Amino acid sequence: MPKSRHLLAALLTSTLVVAMAACSSSDTTAEKPLSSTTSTTTTQPKRAEGPAAVVDKELTAGSSFIGSSRSTDLEAEGYEQLEFQVSGSANAYEGTQPEDGQWDLKTTGTEGEFVTRIMVRRPSDTTKANGVVLVEWLNVSGGIDADPDFAFMSKEILRSGTTWVGVSAQHIGVEGGPTAISLSGDNPMLSGIQGKGLKNISPERYGDLSHPGDQYSYDIYTQIARLVRSGDSAVLAEIKPSAVIAVGESQSGFALTTYANGIQPLTQAFDGFFIHSRGGASLPLSVDGPSIDITSAISGDPVRIRTDLDVPVLMFQTESDVVGLLNFLPARQPDTDLIRTWEVAGTSHADKFLLGPVGELAGCEPPVNDGPQRFVVLAALRSLLDWVDSGEAPSSTEPLEVDDAGKYVRDDFGIVKGGIRTPLVDTPVDMLSGEPGGSPSPICFLTGQTVPLTPEQLSELYESEDDYLSQFEAATDAAISSGSVLSDERADLLASAQPERIAS
Repeated sequence: MPKSRHLLAALLTSTLVVAMAACSSSDTTAEKPLSSTTSTTTTQPKRAEGPAAVVDKELTAGSSFIGSSRSTDLEAEGYEQLEFQVSGSANAYEGTQPEDGQWDLKTTGTEGEFVTRIMVRRPSDTTKANGVVLVEWLNVSGGIDADPDFAFMSKEILRSGTTWVGVSAQHIGVEGGPTAISLSGDNPMLSGIQGKGLKNISPERYGDLSHPGDQYSYDIYTQIARLVRSGDSAVLAEIKPSAVIAVGESQSGFALTTYANGIQPLTQAFDGFFIHSRGGASLPLSVDGPSIDITSAISGDPVRIRTDLDVPVLMFQTESDVVGLLNFLPARQPDTDLIRTWEVAGTSHADKFLLGPVGELAGCEPPVNDGPQRFVVLAALRSLLDWVDSGEAPSSTEPLEVDDAGKYVRDDFGIVKGGIRTPLVDTPVDMLSGEPGGSPSPICFLTGQTVPLTPEQLSELYESEDDYLSQFEAATDAAISSGSVLSDERADLLASAQPERIAS
């Protein structure tokens, strides 16, 4: 299998363009410890009959491509990666889209023929598979297919035996087209792929692909979920799927908001949703051209997740998502038996972990956020999968604290109050924030800040290195006890402490 080429993460979600968005206060949920659970009843829904995508062939010619910010040695982890060309005829949708999420959609009567790509990462030894399949709506904000949720979730995916399927759901990822903001500049590597589409990036491998337009993306996604659920032997070998979960970050989170409100009630295609870093609005159902305009999505009307779904929905939100450009705040909603929202203090939409080397090279001032998102995402994913499996919902969590003017309430060190807490914000050596710094570069707009605390501030907080380490360890164990961090991550979280910053 040819080794995938990896794209610098500058072309990921940070390419979202600037749009003005109003903020307002909204309902919040009561604080409960994350470790307690709420019993809910989840019954197997009656799935609507409908077409599934057909596997045309395994893709082996030429070079494989996906925009990944982090490289994973799948073989060393006992996994294999394969790609398949799949095809079918997809529907578009129309209908009412009220802000409470109680959408009433129907097919338009038009169909679009599609030939697209799915990437599969599965245990090489299928007896080690747990039966769960995550279906990631690949992100195209940077003008290429990218897999940010696999980057964030890979540790939990690989150690649990979960199968991952990435779907080239949108037009620009397959066919190419104009991107919202060009970040390539004079870099020939970036300019050679941004907005080019799979067909032009690797024509030998992907030359037969064809996408009819983004209005058909939702049904394409459904048909691939059905293909996965069927246990197709080419895609899953001997793995028998026990749960099929929709995951998507940023623009893909906007898309899953649309899918959950309008398409899931018609298809019951998924057993749960991980909606990661969505904005207040949703992705449009129809488009004027072949590709959805993410600018109009960002500035669209806020919409909540409908409360009558039969499957769990976990929304994972960073500081950048709730207040600011993406403006999730007016769409914030109380938890229900089947909806949970995790808002995480000290995090940004894209961060140093996701950006990899670009985090150092981007030139953002202050430097990009190096917060705890990577630790909490892993716990959120496990919580969702346990919820789908057992019907036991994670408890409600405290939201990030926002004042009546729609601004974050911060402590004396500039760290936001409320939200899910970790030692990186409760035993700080830096002010970690999701708010943009002063850099004009588009890549810096959703990457937050890491601002070192002054020696005076550190001496106010800690008597010595030992005192700092003791507090950090206690905060780590508190985060694990609450359920916001997995015990598996204790050593790595403790390793992120910086005692050398404390004056002796």
